[in-house]
Amino acid sequence: ADIPVIPDLEEVQEEELAMQMAAPPSVQVNRVLTYHDLDKDLMKYAAFQTLDGEVDLKLLTKVLAPEHELREDDVSWDWDHLFTEVSSELVTEWDLGQSERED
Repeated sequence: ADIPVIPDLEEVQEEELAMQMAAPPSVQVNRVLTYHDLDKDLMKYAAFQTLDGEVDLKLLTKVLAPEHELREDDVSWDWDHLFTEVSSELVTEWDLGQSERED
């Protein structure tokens, strides 16, 4: 009842391809610029001071906040405290919305 069958070459090649893994891509990792480097580049190159050659960004670059003003200390989160705080704010907003609808 069982007659041996010679597999087609295409079937064998498909199975071999299915079992092969592709090599991961090789990516060259470049150095990540710091805020300080970016600030120096922003002020050094005039190309960053105009947008599409029409919009003058000099005023914007003058009022950008310096890095030390943007740094914040890491604060650990307590899930129970955070959940309680958010849920109480949502309930308060919901109560205010209900009272406004009644008025």
